[in-house]
Amino acid sequence: MTLSPLTMPALNGPDPTVAGFTSRGASPAPARSVPNDSRDAQLMKAARALETSFLSEMLGHAGLGAMEGSFGGGAGEEQFSSFLREAQAERIVAKGGIGLAEQIFHSLKERADGAS
Repeated sequence: MTLSPLTMPALNGPDPTVAGFTSRGASPAPARSVPNDSRDAQLMKAARALETSFLSEMLGHAGLGAMEGSFGGGAGEEQFSSFLREAQAERIVAKGGIGLAEQIFHSLKERADGAS
């Protein structure tokens, strides 16, 4: 089964930060570590960017975005499929991701606090 943006409901649902609800609508969104100062905000931004890059690569290796059949293929698809994967990875991270950004954030924060 090939996944496309239309068959991925977690990516197409409402924003989980709206009114504190998840895309399923009934359960509260999980608690996240919210950075308090600008340094923490910069560390979280870097952590989320790294998680986005990681997910984009994993989606590519999983074959997401690869078209098969009479309408797929060609040089254009090869060149622009990375943009689709990157956008999908950004959406996944915006919806909470896989928890990698939080782990990276805490590691970066510990390292930054130790250097201070």
